[in-house]
Formats: sequence, C-alpha cells, structure tokens
Amino acid sequence: MDNKGFISIEYLFSLFIVLIIALGVLFYASASISSSLNIEDSVTHRLILDDVANVISQVNSNGVGYSKYLKLPSDKGYFEITVEKNKVTIEYGDKKAETLLPLFNSASKYKLISGRSYYVTKTSDGIVIT
Repeated sequence: MDNKGFISIEYLFSLFIVLIIALGVLFYASASISSSLNIEDSVTHRLILDDVANVISQVNSNGVGYSKYLKLPSDKGYFEITVEKNKVTIEYGDKKAETLLPLFNSASKYKLISGRSYYVTKTSDGIVIT
C-alpha cells in the first residue's frame, strides 16, 4: 500500500501468482488422493478375488469330501464373483477383474455375492458351491 491507501500493482500481481500456485497444488493433491483411493479399492477387490480362487484351488486339490467355508466381506461394497469353467471373475462398480484356476474345469456356473457365506465342497462330480 502506498501513503494514500491504494494497493500497488506489484502487490496485486504477486497475490494473483500465489493464488494460481495454490490452486495448482490443490488440484495436484486432489488428483493424487483420488488416484490412491482408486488403487486401494482395486487392490482390496483383487485380494478378495485371489482369496476365493485360493479356496477353490485348495478344495479342488484335495480328495472327494473335502470342503471349506468361504465368507465374502460386506464392508468392501457390493460386488459379484462368477465362477465358471477355469476362471473366477469379480465385478464391482464399473470394474472387472479375473483370474485363472489351473487344473480346474467346472461345468456349472456359480454367482457369489458380497456379504454372504458359501460352502465349497469337492464331490465325485466336481466342485459344488452352496
């Protein structure tokens, strides 16, 4: 400010530059946080998918009559897992992921929903999920 109370042009210009830098940093921080939350969500659902595939593989590799209990979490949002032929697929939101099950070939198609419990059993006809 000068003696008469007017703001100088240099002061306004520097304030404008600081405001632009602050907005740039805010935008960058927002994008980073959004990206990390997206990665966390993807990893969480991928771990659920791998857990289901692991349980099915364990039951398949053991003898007839072997069974395991599988509980899908409900606190990770709504998702659906489909078990068909030799792959397991998870769908949540607008995303989809799948994993292959080696040495497994199911003639049936199963749909597993989040928050529910399932019993995976090996019978003489193959794997049964109830």
